Amino acid sequence: MQIASFLSTQGRRMRYAALPFICGAVIAGLAIPNLTIAQSGKNDAVYRQLGLFGDIFQRVRESYVDEVDEKDLVEAAINGMLTSLDPHSSFLNNDHFSDMQVQTKGKFGGLGIEITMEDGVIKIVSPIDETPAAKAGLRPEDLIIAVNDEPIRGMTLSDAVDRLRGEVGSSVTVTIKRGAKDPFDVSLKRDTIKIRSVRAKMFDGIGYLRITTFSEQTTPGLTKEIDKMFREHGQDLTGFVLDLRNNPGGLLNEAISVSDAFLEKGEIVSTRGRHAENASRAYARPGDIANGLPLVVLINSGSASASEIVAGALKDHRRAVLLGTRSFGKGSVQTVIPVSGNSAMRLTTARYYTPSGVSIQAKGISPDIEVALARIETLDGGDTREEDLKGALDNGKDGGPANAKKADVTPAADQSKIDYQLARALDLIRGVSIFTDVKSGS
Repeated sequence: MQIASFLSTQGRRMRYAALPFICGAVIAGLAIPNLTIAQSGKNDAVYRQLGLFGDIFQRVRESYVDEVDEKDLVEAAINGMLTSLDPHSSFLNNDHFSDMQVQTKGKFGGLGIEITMEDGVIKIVSPIDETPAAKAGLRPEDLIIAVNDEPIRGMTLSDAVDRLRGEVGSSVTVTIKRGAKDPFDVSLKRDTIKIRSVRAKMFDGIGYLRITTFSEQTTPGLTKEIDKMFREHGQDLTGFVLDLRNNPGGLLNEAISVSDAFLEKGEIVSTRGRHAENASRAYARPGDIANGLPLVVLINSGSASASEIVAGALKDHRRAVLLGTRSFGKGSVQTVIPVSGNSAMRLTTARYYTPSGVSIQAKGISPDIEVALARIETLDGGDTREEDLKGALDNGKDGGPANAKKADVTPAADQSKIDYQLARALDLIRGVSIFTDVKSGS
């Protein structure tokens, strides 16, 4: 997903050789001379527009109130061209290209938020687990409207990212707009973001697997954790929960690999573009890492791109039950194409399709079981019982006075932190296990 703090390399990664910068004109001394190439119709108009670009560039260079950096001007023009196509196409200068290559390996510096541009402001797709953003309580769909009191509106995505980044240990203040609430400031300390792609734990015979992002670490980490569960718990394992909530995506090949791990056969995902070379199909190979045990996949509005590929494949093949809320709906393929000067362009070249032929783009994946995130809140006044009523009779046996002071009760767990989506997923697997045991007569 073209999400700034974790920039995904989709499609056939780095399959293109460096491409020449072709404009139909020669830039000499940063002035574009008049074109003499004979063209007709549509091409004539294109070349005239390129000539117009050269004229404007030269006027800005010569007459703008302040001296401008010519390199920055050209890069801004290129990025403007690409970002006008869709929110996920963009230009990657040398620094951003290098950052992207580091990020896909699972370690980078920053705040730990996956972001995109929406209506002129920055929208958080998801915070990454155990990062400054997650610890500060930032949520999916929060809008960042200012950085250090500087409004975001009018900036490009790259400009906003540059302001969010900084030296590890330095602080930055972001202004957050959350729903209908008034904007509020959150202070964050930048840190080195180390992505642990897969986390695991056991819940009474049910294996819980959380994938935070799809990096080069994902499939090995998933395989390692499931093998460990079978080794330590063996026949006691009754099923698995795969948590893809707030997972913004990542590498396409890792999404395919994770889907393949749970499927015995069939198509995983297909891509279709403008040209035949952008079309592809990926298929599963025999072998189910979970040995056919029940599988529930958790998704929400922060599940995007590669997460949706996995969820869509497992749903279409009826290998898993999807539980949660509708996913983000990022179903386009970005190919990273290196260009001259150690830079690259991220260009949308195709759309994803699930095995049933459904496009994810702008629609997302709908869960089989809709379960919104819910939290318990204590009402003012607490619970009322007979003993609280004025003039209530005493027990008669114990002789306790009416309206006696109630004993302090400490809850077994902080109910505000109960994850009801996960609870429902665990209940579902337990129900399937019970039904299977009854059916088999065990």
